[in-house]
Amino acid sequence: MTASISIGTDGNGNAVLVDVEELLATRLLVQGNSGSGKSHLLRRLLEESAALVQQVVIDPEGDFVTLADEYGHVVIDAGDYNEREIAKMAMRIREHRASVVLSLDSLELEAQMKCAATFLSALFDAPRDHWYPALVVVDEAQMFAPVAAGDVSDEARRLSLAAMTNLMCRGRKRGLAGVIATQRLAKLAKNVAAEASNFLMGRTFLDIDMARAADLLGMERRQAEQIRDLERGRFLALGPAICRRPVAVKIGAVKTSTRGGTHKLMPPPVAATGDLQELLFAGPGEEDALPPSPPRADPPPLPAEELMRALAATPSAKPAAPELDFGQNEPVVIAVLEEIVADLGESQPSVSTLYQDFGVRCRMKGLRLPPLDLPAFRKRFAMAQAGMFDAADPRWGDAMRAAEPLPEDMLAPFLLVARAAMEGMPCPGDAALARAYGTSSPGRVRRLIDYMEKLGVIVARTDFGGRRSIGVPQLGLSTAAAEG
Repeated sequence: MTASISIGTDGNGNAVLVDVEELLATRLLVQGNSGSGKSHLLRRLLEESAALVQQVVIDPEGDFVTLADEYGHVVIDAGDYNEREIAKMAMRIREHRASVVLSLDSLELEAQMKCAATFLSALFDAPRDHWYPALVVVDEAQMFAPVAAGDVSDEARRLSLAAMTNLMCRGRKRGLAGVIATQRLAKLAKNVAAEASNFLMGRTFLDIDMARAADLLGMERRQAEQIRDLERGRFLALGPAICRRPVAVKIGAVKTSTRGGTHKLMPPPVAATGDLQELLFAGPGEEDALPPSPPRADPPPLPAEELMRALAATPSAKPAAPELDFGQNEPVVIAVLEEIVADLGESQPSVSTLYQDFGVRCRMKGLRLPPLDLPAFRKRFAMAQAGMFDAADPRWGDAMRAAEPLPEDMLAPFLLVARAAMEGMPCPGDAALARAYGTSSPGRVRRLIDYMEKLGVIVARTDFGGRRSIGVPQLGLSTAAAEG
């Protein structure tokens, strides 16, 4: 199984692929003048990756609401809800992994910025247990991360810019991968654009935008002149998730479209000049004879609580059952955990990054979806670091019960000590405990041991030779003495 999707073809007709796993870690910037095909590109990216990853779309023009018809996205019309309700929905979205489109077209610009800021901040501030991977697509990003305040208040610009900066600069550790699209690079805040490592540059004419595009693509200014000549729907692509050298891409077809469709030529109605003058210059009261406008067919907005219940029940919110049953899943989980621990090396990635790696390895072994959610993976990974790969092994039951008073981030170092005590092995050294704790500071290891002693889960002893042993009272066992 692959995590790559096709967004189109190059000049030779070969498919141009985007590695979605790499995209989650490196983010994407799309740039092009109005009419260059940015929305079509975003739609292609969303459609192709809909089955692979959760998607959250910030849609200022209501262009992407049709994704709900084909792919089951939940559409939230921001004009129907207040700030508190929008924030609660964002928290539910992260919890239930629902793919949504936040439609802002019913709001004025300043209200759009404040609503987007509230929504993105709530996504960013979700509890650690809900840091699942998600693509966050922001169309017309120059509106939400402008270089200058323009016609909006400083407060609205500050809130919106801070939320966009958090998304692009710090969102990766929380599983949020920003995909931002803009008409004008010169109008987009540099600290937001600079965090993207993948680029898709469409047609642009202004020298200042071409200069910034050339800098981002690593091209000379004369080479960047070709950006002026790009046809609609063609983009220059570059980045670790796409290709290592700039390549021209013709974006492929899509299944959905905007509700309004594409505007084409429409001749004006044929009418006698006198008739048009009578219609345009009707006297007072004569307009009452005109037929009334038909009532709006839009359904009434859902109450916030009902929409949040729909988010929790949406099919995309809860992953389908894995293709294999539990008895078959467990050997795969054990094998994948062994591989991850063996490949760790000296560095210790974040748990959310390791969870993404866990999902990829499970798919490579035949599981359509990871059999563990993030909290369960965190517990199993802590056990795996201590060499306890099989959670069903009865030998580890007493150790897990002894660890119950500890915070979850201390589980791995405690289990490392507990296993050494159970097997009569030497006490783990500071380096091993630090690695299991996710730190490189000896001081933090000492504070960790002191804290566990205060809770009564361990008893540490140091002999006159400076060798340390650690006992686990609930197990009635102790490690052998060893150099710290």
